[in-house]
Amino acid sequence: MSGSGAVRLRSVAGGGSARGARRSLGGPWGVVRRVLLGARHRWRRSLRLRVVTTTMLLGVFAITVLGSVLHAQIANGLERSRVSNAQYEALALTAQAQAQWLNSTSASVDALNQAATDIVTRILAAPGPDPRRFVVLTRSVSNDSDIVLASVRTGAPDQSVVSPELQQALADDPTHQHTQLTEVTVDRSDGPVPAVVVGTVVEVPNAGLYDLFFIYPMEQEVATMALIGRAFVVAGATLTLLVGAVAWVVTRQVVTPVRRAGEVAQRLSSGRLNERMPAKGEDDLALLATSFNNMADSLQSQIRQLEGLSAVQQRFVSDVSHELRTPLTTIRMAVDVIHGNREEFVDASVARSAELLAGELDRFEELLADLLEISRFDAGAAALDVEAVDLRGTVESVVAAARPLAEKRGSPVSVLAGGVPAEAEVDERRVARILRNLVVNAIEHGDGRPVDIHVGVDDDAVAVVVEDHGVGLRPGEAANVFTRFWRADPARARTTGGTGLGLSISLEDARLHNGWLQAWGEPGVGSRFRLTLPRRAGSTLHASPLPLSPEDP
Repeated sequence: MSGSGAVRLRSVAGGGSARGARRSLGGPWGVVRRVLLGARHRWRRSLRLRVVTTTMLLGVFAITVLGSVLHAQIANGLERSRVSNAQYEALALTAQAQAQWLNSTSASVDALNQAATDIVTRILAAPGPDPRRFVVLTRSVSNDSDIVLASVRTGAPDQSVVSPELQQALADDPTHQHTQLTEVTVDRSDGPVPAVVVGTVVEVPNAGLYDLFFIYPMEQEVATMALIGRAFVVAGATLTLLVGAVAWVVTRQVVTPVRRAGEVAQRLSSGRLNERMPAKGEDDLALLATSFNNMADSLQSQIRQLEGLSAVQQRFVSDVSHELRTPLTTIRMAVDVIHGNREEFVDASVARSAELLAGELDRFEELLADLLEISRFDAGAAALDVEAVDLRGTVESVVAAARPLAEKRGSPVSVLAGGVPAEAEVDERRVARILRNLVVNAIEHGDGRPVDIHVGVDDDAVAVVVEDHGVGLRPGEAANVFTRFWRADPARARTTGGTGLGLSISLEDARLHNGWLQAWGEPGVGSRFRLTLPRRAGSTLHASPLPLSPEDP
């Protein structure tokens, strides 16, 4: 009852979450989610997409790193070249200005101011409407002359671009040039641009030392770097696309044969054993196709050989089983006569022999019936007689029939079915045979301990678990218990006359219903056999109402 209730609770929760999922798939977020799920599905299924995408991402990374390094090196080279040219040019212009001052005969302040303006504007300033250098002439910090000339500048930048640090450096060392990198704003630029400021000192007659600053905006270098940057972006994008195209072509040459091999393998697994891969050329892929075809040929040959041997075996079992029916009937009649008159035998050993003969003949007839049933399954002649059945009644009938054996073995059998009907569309005769085999097997191997039978049901399936607390199963034996004639302990006495085919027939009966028959065991703990059947004939199972292992929820 608790297992069934738990299943129903899970079903309700699952339905609520499913409805919430459907609601969440509406609207923009739902569209995004579906797109992401579709992309993830395509990413996981397409090897070509993963290879091409990974190659392009690695290409973008490599191009970005290489482009950044080259861009930085080009920028540093242009800057060093501009600074060097500015220093050489400033040195030559300073020499011309000093020569003009030495040749000047001006003595008054007005004459000196006029001479300073003429020298700055005519000699030092760059010609043209868009000069590439600007000049500032200003009194030196260390000048203590009584004559003070007005500062002179040309072009847009004002005197603020000359830092006090540069002026102080010229005052401390007037015999050398001093250079500074800064930013200036000119009329022809959209914003600040880098500039080189070169400071020198000239001596004005009668007025002392004056600082001469040459300002070189690096507009052309900035434009060059912008052009190079755009070229790098275009070249990088083009190269990335080319790398992606190359990766696509290469992976197509590799993935297409692999995909074709996968499709051929799927068709082979579905039973189309004549499928082969086209093998062309002498490369590795051609070798793969040839090896694959050789493997398929070998598998086809072995499968056909095994099918032939299986057909011969099935025919042999079927023929022998049918041929044994007639002499077995005659033997049965004779044994019944002997067994019925065993009390009249004078020798007690003869009477005992008659009893043993009757018992072994019963086992032989049971084995023969099982062999005939197995041959029907092998021939595909088994069919279901489906009707709606409450498995609780079937379980009770099986337990009642096995109760004498349970009392003899000292194993009490209890049925935990709950109050929920366990109805399903099944062949009751075959289901009863499955349950009878499981219950008898549990009693036989339960070592006198209790045997519990659990019945569970949910919306799609019914399940019966037969649990004993006996010797259990060793690791790996759960997969072998349904093998024909397999026994966990070959030396174990068969006190109930088992044929070794009961669980094999039970498995075939379960498969005929589209059901499951599974085993679990642990040495010293016991074993559990679970039969799961769909409630509607022909349906497919997805889960069982009852756990197979005691540790499972």
